[in-house]
Amino acid sequence: QVQLVESGGGSVQSGGSLRLSCTVSGLTFADVNMGWFRQAPGKEREGVLCIKWSGLITSYSDSVKGRFTISRDNAKNTLYLQMNSLKVEDTAMYYCAAGLDCRSGATPYWGQGTQVTVSS
Repeated sequence: QVQLVESGGGSVQSGGSLRLSCTVSGLTFADVNMGWFRQAPGKEREGVLCIKWSGLITSYSDSVKGRFTISRDNAKNTLYLQMNSLKVEDTAMYYCAAGLDCRSGATPYWGQGTQVTVSS
């Protein structure tokens, strides 16, 4: 059974930072692509960043370039999202995704989500 458990969300003021983590079990983490998506209230879920098993990174959103960084620790089966210079518009539920196709975003496995709230 594949499980993805996110953590690290919370409330922060604009300009602040947060680091999200996603710990994965039930699959060979080092062999799969991983990604972060987010869904703001009233909006569709959108891709943020994807990191392939090789380490190659795909960005889905121009709005996070230079502010968000995706990384993975294969020894810990953990995916990270470092978010700096947070803006109010980054407020959303953030989801970890496993086994996805970085090009299409199609994803077989999802975490339960962690809420990020940025206030002005």
